Order: sequence, then C-alpha cells, then structure tokens
Amino acid sequence: MITRALAASAAVLALAACSEPASPPEKPAASAAPEAAAPAQPAETPAAPVDAGLQGGTDQWKQVADKQDHDRLALLQDAWKQALREANHEFGAQIDSLGMVAVPDAALDKQVPAPGKYRCRTIKIGSMDGAGLAYVAYPFFTCTIELTPGGDLILTKTTGSQRTRGLIYPNEGDPKRLVYVGAQAWGEEKEFPNYGQNPERNQIGVVERIGANRWRLVLPWPKQEAKLEILEFRQ
Repeated sequence: MITRALAASAAVLALAACSEPASPPEKPAASAAPEAAAPAQPAETPAAPVDAGLQGGTDQWKQVADKQDHDRLALLQDAWKQALREANHEFGAQIDSLGMVAVPDAALDKQVPAPGKYRCRTIKIGSMDGAGLAYVAYPFFTCTIELTPGGDLILTKTTGSQRTRGLIYPNEGDPKRLVYVGAQAWGEEKEFPNYGQNPERNQIGVVERIGANRWRLVLPWPKQEAKLEILEFRQ
C-alpha cells in the first residue's frame, strides 16, 4: 500500500508495513476456591489489522505487474508512433484538436494527482488489428482519485461501459511519470476484478500531468480495440 505521505508530498511515495492483528489476551484461569478468585479483568480490545492494500502492500509496480505488462510499458513510445501514424491519415483534425492530450512528450514535472472527483474521458488511437476505427473519443464520465486509510492511491473510472480501477505507483528514476496497474470492469458488472484475476482485463500505463489540474493515463498496446488508449482526467 502506498503510504499517505503521498498526499503530503508529491515527491515521496512509501509503503506502510503489514502486520498481523494482535491476539486478545487469554482469560485468567479459574481459581479452585471461588471466594478467593481474583476479580476478572476486562479484556483489551484487539488491535485492528493493518490493511494489506489493494495489490498486496508494495509500492513497487514491477512486483505486481506480470511480464506481458512489463513488455507493454517498455513499448510505450512505439505505441505512440504507430497509433498516431495510423490515425493521422483519416483523423488528423481530431488528433490536433486534442492538444496536449495527444502529444507524446507533453508530460510536465511529476506530481501526484490530489484525491477528489474528476471529469474523465477515454480516447482510443490506432486500431489494434488495423481493421477497426483508428480514432474513437468518448464523452466525459466520472473518475475519482482516492487515498485510502492504508495509503493506497487509487484511480477509478466510476461510470461508463468500460470502467477501470487500480493503483498509481511511484516510478523510480523517472522525473515525469507515475505507473498505473489496474483492471477493467465491463457493462453491468458491479465489481472490479483484481489485477491478475483475469488477464484480459489487466491494464498498465503511465500517469502524466499535462497541465494545471489536468492529467492523462496512457495505456500502450491495450488488449482490446486500440494501439494506444488515453484516459484524460481533469478537475
């Protein structure tokens, strides 16, 4: 779990340690002579267990993501190039209208998005198999950033037919990007799958600040429909 120091400092992300719940004290043994028995002491309230976090209590995304998703993230720049090249043939004007959202190197200095509610929209660029649409932009829906008591920083797209939920991780050595590891819920599903529960739903990408209170989640080589998927979110 990513510690709540994340909320206090945009530059520092750490993990709280997991611990087992304290066991309640044993009751004193009954005396053979009831009249001489010591008065019973009230049992102490057991300590609350520390939440292990949404994805196992680590701030290292590389320990959570599988090899396939490691490879996807390593090919981020290739996804940008191929997706934009394909979409620009027919949808150049639409790509230009996105402004910094669709500029590969638009990331500003790394900052952590603050907890709260955001307006968000999904943009899909390039066709996964070359046969589908090379550009699709959806209307704005609702996303949230949540800092849990245990310290996880969670991004959730709460509305729409394709919703996502997962953790935002630090990305050591990168001054501009955080890493997102999550999973999708579809249609009328009420619950989000956990990352790794269903490989087809797994998602990995980078979170970048592209303006004042404006961010994007860039998912390279998603498993459905597109070569590149962007979730723009802003307050």
